[in-house]
Amino acid sequence: MKKNIGNYNACFPTPIVVVGAMVNGRPNWFEVAWVGIGDRDIITMSVTPTHKTCEGIFAEKKLSISLVDQPMLQKADYVGIVSGSKVDKSEVFPWEKGELGTPVPTEAPVVMECELLDTYTQHGMNLLVCRVKHTYVEEDLLDEKGKPDFAKLKPVLFEPRFNYLLTGDVLGPCIQPGKAYKA
Repeated sequence: MKKNIGNYNACFPTPIVVVGAMVNGRPNWFEVAWVGIGDRDIITMSVTPTHKTCEGIFAEKKLSISLVDQPMLQKADYVGIVSGSKVDKSEVFPWEKGELGTPVPTEAPVVMECELLDTYTQHGMNLLVCRVKHTYVEEDLLDEKGKPDFAKLKPVLFEPRFNYLLTGDVLGPCIQPGKAYKA
């Protein structure tokens, strides 16, 4: 029997990402766990607008979004718990400028450069709607079709009890279980 636990959002886990933007000529980073997919090239993120990195996002209308793997987790967690208004986070990740001019962490396995399309404010949070313009992937993490192989990447996920999870198990291809179902 199922128990009604109220209006709890159970669409978790979600990938954690490190978001980067240039602020006063220097990169600033913060970790975001409330990430969603709006379309094949649209990413949404719920963020507190007072983050220092948001200054750069709102001013430049562009940002980088990096998937986090286990080797990157300690630094990702760090940029999520310290304020860029109090600590200079520009040197936490070695980086280079991407084609859009956003800071791209060189140790991140997958980085997307995005343009900010829109911002919606609700309950003190900003929902950022971003369009992916460029995606950079470590070559050894690409599959035979040139797309990211998430079983190799094993992105770190967030779940709302404030735990990190590691992905990796492949259950099989989509559509096959449905074809095998007999009503």
